[in-house]
Amino acid sequence: MPQPRTGRAWHLASRPVGRPRPEDFALRELPVAEPADGEVTVRNLHLSVDPYMRGRMSDVKSYVAPYAVDAPMDGGAVGEVIASRAPDRPEGTLVVHHLGWREYATLPARHTTVIPADAGGDPSGGNDISPSAHLGVLGMPGLTAWAGLLEVGGLRPGDAVFVSGAAGAVGGLVGRIARLKGASRVVGSAGTPEKIRLLTEEYGFDAAFDYHDGPIRDRLREAAPEGIDLYFDNVGGEHLEAAIGALRVHGRAVICGMISQYNATEPPAAPRNLAQVIGKRLRLEGMLVNDHNASRPRFLEEMTGWLRSGEIDNRETVVHGIDNAARAFLDLLDGGNTGKMIVTLDS
Repeated sequence: MPQPRTGRAWHLASRPVGRPRPEDFALRELPVAEPADGEVTVRNLHLSVDPYMRGRMSDVKSYVAPYAVDAPMDGGAVGEVIASRAPDRPEGTLVVHHLGWREYATLPARHTTVIPADAGGDPSGGNDISPSAHLGVLGMPGLTAWAGLLEVGGLRPGDAVFVSGAAGAVGGLVGRIARLKGASRVVGSAGTPEKIRLLTEEYGFDAAFDYHDGPIRDRLREAAPEGIDLYFDNVGGEHLEAAIGALRVHGRAVICGMISQYNATEPPAAPRNLAQVIGKRLRLEGMLVNDHNASRPRFLEEMTGWLRSGEIDNRETVVHGIDNAARAFLDLLDGGNTGKMIVTLDS
């Protein structure tokens, strides 16, 4: 297709206070640059919206730079190369890159990853894996779940595992990987009866509970009466407090996310039982997925095998149209997704 002159991109219009509002975002027209030597122009097909992006909307020091106000946002994307001045990225190549939140992106070819033809990279659709899987089960959420559970959490056969936010992009994979790797019991929390049914009837969790149905410590005690060995935390707050109480001696907790407080304007009340970390000799360890990039080849080999065998599926919630990207992000923060939230740009 010809190189477009302009394309639309989402900008951060103002820094949110508390929960972001639609007026904190603005969709604006921008010129699309011609690629220079070693660069490509990509027409984005699928965009990723992720919980970590909420932190980037605040002007605070963190492990990733904050978004600038009145500038385009970025994030994971899958797209097709439509103009190239890089011999190893010819036109028609499907790639993963980090200039999402927009229709078109011009960037150095070295900052893109080619999707293999047999793993979603055939533009004609001649494969059994969707290209969007490289934003979810084969992308950052998948590696987060795999490395967090196995490398940080040190899952052992026979471990009892509790996953919070278990119907999300990361949590759902954590539970299924734990089951495939020999966990004795897998328990999850989620926010709707439909998600609870998904966890127990399709994902193979032994038990799951709706965190709206009473104190989380009580629901967890019912679901795992003999305690847990490993907790994968996507939520923080009361979930973390309940997990500390349920962890056995020498238990481990992988602290991946704390979505319960991303929009908070006051310090969280929980956990209030951190003293138990001492007596139980617990290990609580935070994780960042970029620390595990060296493990990506092993992760991709194993996860691709599970996808092809049907032991894991590519569960997505798909929102159509660039116009709806900000709404998809707001819905994500409210738990409106099952699996990975994807924005697909209609052609």
